Amino acid sequence: MYKKYDGRKMLFKSRFVKYLSNINGQDIKTIEKKINYCINDNEEFCDKGNYRHLSNIFTCMALFDFLVERGQSETEAENLIFDTMYSYMQVKREKFQKLAKYGWFWPLIKKLVPFGFRVGSGTGWAYTWHKDLPKNEFRFECKKCIYKPIFSKYGFDRFGPKFCYNDIIVYGELPRTDFIRTKTISKGDEMCDFKFIHYNKNEKFKRTKSV
Repeated sequence: MYKKYDGRKMLFKSRFVKYLSNINGQDIKTIEKKINYCINDNEEFCDKGNYRHLSNIFTCMALFDFLVERGQSETEAENLIFDTMYSYMQVKREKFQKLAKYGWFWPLIKKLVPFGFRVGSGTGWAYTWHKDLPKNEFRFECKKCIYKPIFSKYGFDRFGPKFCYNDIIVYGELPRTDFIRTKTISKGDEMCDFKFIHYNKNEKFKRTKSV
């Protein structure tokens, strides 16, 4: 197991860190214990590549259980968790929106996205990467992921698509770039397909509504 798998460390590496500032020390310890349980119960996935993913997955489930135990309805807890996460992702979206206006962004993203997926994916992931594509196109498929099996294990299947929505937040409205995804494993498809098409400045295009 990767040495950084520790409930407290993962809490504060997650996309929910801003909300955690509202929680007292004793309650933090309660959530930390829940994360440590998830670590021990999913040790096969706890390698270096999956660390960021599992920090978010485990914290999400632990925080949900904590909020429900403290009297919130499941709907209230779920809304709070994902509103917090989407707020976090909006910051990344705004950064990408600004960068995408520059000419060097497209060559960069063609390298940055594969690098991020490769470095940030450990046990339980499988990809197909496509080469020899037109210069204005970039695509790949994810054939296996860890979100669906882990969320399904604890009865949280509905959380998977909400995590996948983060890709749409970040990539869905990039200037001069169309992000296309027609399938997602978390919704029961056999794969997640990712496709980016880049357009020339002032070239009009109809933006795809991805899933």
